[in-house]
Amino acid sequence: MENKKPKSKETSKEPAKELKEKLFSKKNNTSKIFTEAEQKKADKFCEEYKRFLDLSKTEREAVAAAKDELTGAGFLEFKAGEKYKPGDRIYRINRGKSIIAAVIGKESLENGINLLAAHIDSPRLDLKQRPLYEEAELAYFKTHYYGGIKKYQWTAVPLALHGVIIKSDLSTVEINIGEDESEPVFAVTDLLPHLSQEQYKRPANALIKGEELNILIGSRSFKDDEGSELVKLNILKLLNEKYGITESDFLSAELEAVPAFKARDIGFDRSFVGAYGQDDRVCAYTTLKALADVKKIPKKTGVVVLTDKEEVGSDGNTGLKSAYLKFFLSDLAEMQGIKLRTLLTNSKCLSADVNVGFDPTFPDVSDKLNVAYMNCGVALTKYTGSRGKSGTSDASAEFTAEIRKLLDDNKIAWQTGELGKVDMGGGGTVAMFLANLNIDTIDMGVPVLSMHAPLEITAKNDVYSAYRAFGAFLS
Repeated sequence: MENKKPKSKETSKEPAKELKEKLFSKKNNTSKIFTEAEQKKADKFCEEYKRFLDLSKTEREAVAAAKDELTGAGFLEFKAGEKYKPGDRIYRINRGKSIIAAVIGKESLENGINLLAAHIDSPRLDLKQRPLYEEAELAYFKTHYYGGIKKYQWTAVPLALHGVIIKSDLSTVEINIGEDESEPVFAVTDLLPHLSQEQYKRPANALIKGEELNILIGSRSFKDDEGSELVKLNILKLLNEKYGITESDFLSAELEAVPAFKARDIGFDRSFVGAYGQDDRVCAYTTLKALADVKKIPKKTGVVVLTDKEEVGSDGNTGLKSAYLKFFLSDLAEMQGIKLRTLLTNSKCLSADVNVGFDPTFPDVSDKLNVAYMNCGVALTKYTGSRGKSGTSDASAEFTAEIRKLLDDNKIAWQTGELGKVDMGGGGTVAMFLANLNIDTIDMGVPVLSMHAPLEITAKNDVYSAYRAFGAFLS
């Protein structure tokens, strides 16, 4: 019997480089993959975005700016009970501090909607109800900080005062002081380093205490030699002459101290936007523009909600725990004679909120495999929360895959990211409140450096990628 020599196996190994290209997940830096035309579009888009930021330093101002954007794109105020047809563009404002807009789609609302949700409130210093006082012949406003801030970052920064005062006769006085270069600004003072030995012994979160965030507003006395609190009196006199208010009117006011500087380009290459309030007005603007720029009638009705109170837990009748969004959707469902629960169950939502961008100066707080990087596109976040995923909706694998495919099919730069290492801290968004309505929901947003600081930083290419992603979702 002939002994046959075994045939040698032919190996068709692919080179490691090709296998890695095929099998590894990767992040693509948009500055390398954007064409010159795409880069110009991104830069141009961010010029209008910066203008929006300058106009929208409070939630009320953001609603007003959003309304202008929408009406300019043909949106009309929603009227409950009226019949709307595919292609109609509508909006509803809730108490001046949140806004919903929609483009009616071709399909029945029985098939659900495509919903984008972002928030328009940001950390700041709110004036107390009785804010004005005098000490050592200096006049101050007392404040209560709003949202999660590093309090020491808010000292020695030029501040503007924005908001409304509702007088006893129910008339409204709008306040906006400190944005124009001809106007005064305000400031929280801090100790000089030479006298800070005891202050340095405080823990970092108490380096400046909440009750020390007092805003300096004046020092000149009323022209009278008799009496006390003459500096306070002079300030009230000035306010009364200009706005017709008295001290009691502060009791029914919403006044917010915010950084007085405008949105600016950052870097020699102008690749970043630096501004106050980009959490979460960067997602508010990109979702708003994505809806306003819808050209063709979409299959599904597209809805954008810009909500208040996210930074303090979404409570109150302008936050997303409120029923105002559900009431709006109920009115839409009733218009087509379907049940609200059917609309909600078949709907899909992108919770449009920012995520942390990797900062190589502080690398230890992030898992480098699961953090968003600047210039690598919009960040898809399956879950947020803290510790054991507390306070998250944790999107399903099916819906996550659906959004992955959408982004890839539309050649949109994207990445995944989470809010820091496990047990390092974490944070939440409005996603869980929407998921609680039985809506498929996942977080998607723009990576940010220096989040919650008076100056936050985003990459222009990430902002533009978010706009494209939200547009693809709506269309």
